[in-house]
Amino acid sequence: MLFSTAYAHHVLGRPSYSLNEDSNTPPSMHVETQIGGYFVTYMVFPAFPKPGEPGRINLYAKRIDSGEPLEGGVTFSVRDDSWWSSKQEQIGTQAPDDTVFRQGFVFSEPGDYIITARFVSDGEPHTIDFPLTIGEKSPFGPLGTAFGVVLAVLIGVKFIQRKRLLRAIIRDAQREKT
Repeated sequence: MLFSTAYAHHVLGRPSYSLNEDSNTPPSMHVETQIGGYFVTYMVFPAFPKPGEPGRINLYAKRIDSGEPLEGGVTFSVRDDSWWSSKQEQIGTQAPDDTVFRQGFVFSEPGDYIITARFVSDGEPHTIDFPLTIGEKSPFGPLGTAFGVVLAVLIGVKFIQRKRLLRAIIRDAQREKT
């Protein structure tokens, strides 16, 4: 028999390229995009962020033409992902750490948020927005909730109309008796 060492490229059945240095789970989001002259990759850890638990955003940015990493800082901010919320809160400005911009976060409330990463290169501002869900997602969503409210109102109106109809029938029957 021949014995040799085998090196695995996965942990728990998951590819190792989706893992970071201190997590055994893949990120909840791994997005690659192009903005201006930069190729940007961002990841959010842990895979399922929960309220009150720390998480982290890793952002990598390198020039498309030369592969040089972004120098300078990236400013991260957050706002609620809703039509009515315009309040935006800055959560930090990060310098590169081994060509990675790492921003920690802790959210106290579950919900849907928009994270914004901003940087300036060659005097030109660049902005990247991406969604982040903290906690369990509602199984209904806004359309399901709206449908449920409309259905409840229709059922309520039906019962009120039925009650009025029965009262009218009883009133008419009593008038005929007298």
